[in-house]
Amino acid sequence: MDFVKMHGLGNDFICLDHFLFPTGMDYAETAVQLCHRQFGVGGDGLIVILSSDVADARMRIFNSDGSEPEMCGNGIRCFAKYVYEAGYVQRDSLKIETLAGVLNVKLEICRGAVHHVTVNMGEPCLDPIKIPVLAGTDTALNQKLEVAGQEYIFSALSMGNPHCIIFTEDLELLPFETLGPAIEKHPLFPRKTNVEFVKVDNSGEITVKVWERGVGPTLACGTGACASVVAAVLAGRTGRTVIVHLPGGDLKIEWQEGQQVHMTGPAVCVFRGSTLES
Repeated sequence: MDFVKMHGLGNDFICLDHFLFPTGMDYAETAVQLCHRQFGVGGDGLIVILSSDVADARMRIFNSDGSEPEMCGNGIRCFAKYVYEAGYVQRDSLKIETLAGVLNVKLEICRGAVHHVTVNMGEPCLDPIKIPVLAGTDTALNQKLEVAGQEYIFSALSMGNPHCIIFTEDLELLPFETLGPAIEKHPLFPRKTNVEFVKVDNSGEITVKVWERGVGPTLACGTGACASVVAAVLAGRTGRTVIVHLPGGDLKIEWQEGQQVHMTGPAVCVFRGSTLES
């Protein structure tokens, strides 16, 4: 089985091209096996490239634990780069079908290769029922959350997948490894949640640490960066164009008033390989 290893700011994926020849394989089980960093290829997730009846191509993504999220911001940039450079789409704009809907993507191309990708991530969802989060209010902004005997203020929203954002003055003092999994699986979130811890540097920059649902700590999360900026704007902490500093690098997020959220960042192909049957 041939594969391509790709990453977006260190958020790494194993990509299987089933665009021309779809298979009946168990992608969830395949993700668990291939994403293992000691016994497999290693990755945060598995991306499957498929043809689509409603868009230029269809993306399915599976976390390293086998769960299938609705969307992945870093993954869709890698997906778009692959689809263009494989020759399936030969223009600098394309539509990609995901579980979160059909998203519009713009490519920055230099000498036949995709260097940066801008994704229209759509409108943020603040409806607690749709996120979902058991808020008991019209929105889940600036709500109280008790974890490990401590109380935190959080905001929840969806960028096609659920996010819980907590602002902090010091990321280093935060018990990240304890809070991340506890909040991910907190009873308030029926389908679990991604967790972003956010430090506002200034009106145009924030620093984010991500605990990704079904994965754990990751070097970057595209939807998480978008969710963090939306929460920061709604709280009056930043402007609407923000550079998000993540452990793996930077993303540019834009949410102009009355418009949808746009994310711009790189995508990199690391290597190609083949798995062998044991």
